Amino acid sequence: MRRLISKAEEEKKKRRNQILVGVVLIFVMFFSVIGYSLGNFQTSGTAIVNYNGFKFIQESNLWKVNVGNFQFSFNYNPNQVGKISSSLNLLSSYQDKPLYFSSENSEAESEIYNNLFIQNKIIQRAQPACLSGEKCSGNYPIKTCDDNFIIIKESNSSSVRQDKNCVFIEGKTEDFVKLSDSFLFKIT
Repeated sequence: MRRLISKAEEEKKKRRNQILVGVVLIFVMFFSVIGYSLGNFQTSGTAIVNYNGFKFIQESNLWKVNVGNFQFSFNYNPNQVGKISSSLNLLSSYQDKPLYFSSENSEAESEIYNNLFIQNKIIQRAQPACLSGEKCSGNYPIKTCDDNFIIIKESNSSSVRQDKNCVFIEGKTEDFVKLSDSFLFKIT
């Protein structure tokens, strides 16, 4: 059987519980504000990487660099990606021309598209296409390596190479964005 308590005792117990909950809430709020301010203080430092005479600055989880009148944003800085040994056409060869994509990875494609079109308006436009002689899924135009064409496909070994105006970015799925950044570093 439950013990009978008076109204005064019940009110006293209720008040004690309310004060206890209030103190806990004040404690949580106070330390969350302190933690938030310390967290912002620690992350407010700007990371800078100098590479080939360019200054890469980390802002909002992206590495940004100014090249002439253009500003590029990357997921990785040049020290985090592998170097490309093959030579590639420079940025000027893409200027005011359409760029065609055949990609197995939308993130890698977006990395290139955002830098060459969205941010900088270097290319005239970008659109999906199929490489002549390759199996094509979809109703896309057939293009050759006479056009500016980027092919992103899965492979056991990572590489970025060029054949005429076709750039082949090949590697494992988890490396595609790094490889795309490598390509952009090399052409700028």
